Amino acid sequence: MAAVGELVDLLDAHYPPHLAESWDSVGLVCGDPLDTVTAVLVCVDVTDAVVDHAIAHGIELVVAHHPLLLRGVDTVGAHTPKGRIIHRLVRAGCALYTAHTNADIARPGVSDALADALGVLDTRPLQPTTGRPLDKWVVFVPVDDTEAVADAMFRAGAGSIGDYSRCRWQVTGTGGFLPGDGATPHIGTVGEQEEVTEDRVEMVADPARREAIRAALRDAHPYEEPAYDVLVEAAPVEDRGLGRVGRLAAPTTLGAFAEHVAASLRLAPWGVRVAGDPDTEVTTVAVCGGAGDSLLDEATASGAHVYVTADLRHHPADEHLRAGGPALVDAGHWATEFPWCAQVAGVVRGHDASLVVDVFTAPTDPFTVHAAGETDYGE
Repeated sequence: MAAVGELVDLLDAHYPPHLAESWDSVGLVCGDPLDTVTAVLVCVDVTDAVVDHAIAHGIELVVAHHPLLLRGVDTVGAHTPKGRIIHRLVRAGCALYTAHTNADIARPGVSDALADALGVLDTRPLQPTTGRPLDKWVVFVPVDDTEAVADAMFRAGAGSIGDYSRCRWQVTGTGGFLPGDGATPHIGTVGEQEEVTEDRVEMVADPARREAIRAALRDAHPYEEPAYDVLVEAAPVEDRGLGRVGRLAAPTTLGAFAEHVAASLRLAPWGVRVAGDPDTEVTTVAVCGGAGDSLLDEATASGAHVYVTADLRHHPADEHLRAGGPALVDAGHWATEFPWCAQVAGVVRGHDASLVVDVFTAPTDPFTVHAAGETDYGE
């Protein structure tokens, strides 16, 4: 048995809310964090059919990918379609949690699950996120005062790298200066060149601590005018972000790969659309679960032979192919995100094996009928 809040913390750890886009809505939508959970249901969309299943099977927590409540929501009255779902969940004592763009960006996340389903190996982000750049502090201090200055900077927040604190690098050299009229030097005489054995001390710090560290440095440093540099480092590229690109275990053709996609994913009725020469050799594959035409340029830059995603539009796809971009496989929005549900189920089961964890497998893609019609158009 687990509490709603306990499982929210677990999911937040795997899909950190701060990764979500600013327009997104993620986290606990309804439910009491103190309520007990014995059964969890994972889905892509929160539909009436999902709620029917949850109520019928005594589910106390639904974990969804797509937000039920997003832009422009000003009522959850039961007279509205989404409000009706919220009321049904609350009355049944069932909480609702959403992980959307944070699950797209996290690693492992939505696109990792899609890559795994298709057998794409050794993946890296298609559009990696960048971390916050750190300040690099470089301070010159007489060797006898190095410890005092470094300690003051540490106390002000400098020198932390991951789980390590009080991190620094230093080397000893010679500093020179000429005190001018009006100076009151700690070492040396006005009007005379002075040389001092000094340590060059380097450490990193969060830019938010810049002024606090500067004040601590000046207070602890013996010089009237301490010599120091503050350099802003380049933003580090992270091993997470949108989409993934990797390799297949063995080369294949686009036509055969499209059949592989169709056989590997649980598709909506309209199946898979493919753009490209079916005889093209495919080794490197880019993927993005859900709508992915915003990453067409990244797919091209990655060197992929084919890009698997969803919701591709006519003109962007046409222009992409004209520009020499990789072949395209549109497998549908729901189908490319559904593999994530098994990933979430595994996270929850791994946390508490006593929980009943179910995945809503019926497609919630709104397109439910496919009519092929005549495809031989002649000359």
